Amino acid sequence: MNLAPLIQLTRGGLTENLHLGAVAVVNTRGQLTAHAGDPHRLTFTRSTLKALQALPFVEGGGPGHFGFSTSQVALMCASHSGEEAHVQAAQGMLDRIGLNYKTLRCGCHVPLGFTFFDKAPPPDAVFDERHNNCSGKHSGFLAYCVQHGQSVDDYIAPDHPLQHAIRRDVARAVGLSVEDLKPGTDGCSAPNYAMPLSKLAYGYARLASGERDTEFGSSFAQLSQAMTRHPEMVSGTGRSDLAFMQAGRGDWVSKVGADGVQVIGSTLRGEAFAIKIIDGNKPALYAATVEVMDQLEWLDAEQRESLRPWRAQPLINARGTLVGERLPTFKLQKA
Repeated sequence: MNLAPLIQLTRGGLTENLHLGAVAVVNTRGQLTAHAGDPHRLTFTRSTLKALQALPFVEGGGPGHFGFSTSQVALMCASHSGEEAHVQAAQGMLDRIGLNYKTLRCGCHVPLGFTFFDKAPPPDAVFDERHNNCSGKHSGFLAYCVQHGQSVDDYIAPDHPLQHAIRRDVARAVGLSVEDLKPGTDGCSAPNYAMPLSKLAYGYARLASGERDTEFGSSFAQLSQAMTRHPEMVSGTGRSDLAFMQAGRGDWVSKVGADGVQVIGSTLRGEAFAIKIIDGNKPALYAATVEVMDQLEWLDAEQRESLRPWRAQPLINARGTLVGERLPTFKLQKA
């Protein structure tokens, strides 16, 4: 499978768990500059795709047409926690396009603000589609359909004009043909695509470059700036993308995806990296992400300290006893 051991867990001096995966580091010219494991491994993008899925709407002037705020643009790129600010932003988008939340086809789940921290919601809590972590993306989908006079009932169908437009723009953004995108269905029922990990990194290098991109410059600037200015809308209290973008001080465009996918692009450096942890382990993904940034020399002392809770570190049990370690086991290879 050509996967690299990325993160190791030890207990009693023995290896207890070993998390395998791959890393691809790519610049805005599409050149692979470093890697671990197979950098071209075919990988479903999951929620890392959201910013690129918003391209047809932003390219068509949709946010300005409906008067969406910068924080609402950020919500279109989000896997949000279903906090009150997220729900109200999604409702505000729906109000502006004249649709009810029941039009959303993302389904309903317990908000990530609870499940991410293994907390039970209050017994009297009531949730709906607006609390779904993808409600911002779906509200953007609906806005595109309203703006262009397309059906809102079947907007997640793969043959809907919106999804054709998304697939076209995603392919352009990552430097592939439409036929090279391998289709699947995401957790929110929208089409999702698998692509080489290196191509996903390339898309984020371009996204982070903003206005400097010769094809999508204005749209990439609008999307990346919304994400870095409102990381709390992209993520949620206490979550990784919020922590990463805050540590990046406006330079890092960060997006996590389900089942062990993470992408971060650096505006100043003109490069991005994408990671896939093959077993989807979240602590291993976060630890590998910080380790990649450290090896790429992205981190100063203050950033290294602020990201310490997310990196590989000693394992402490409920009594405060040191029982093992989580360790990085890889070195990036120069391409």
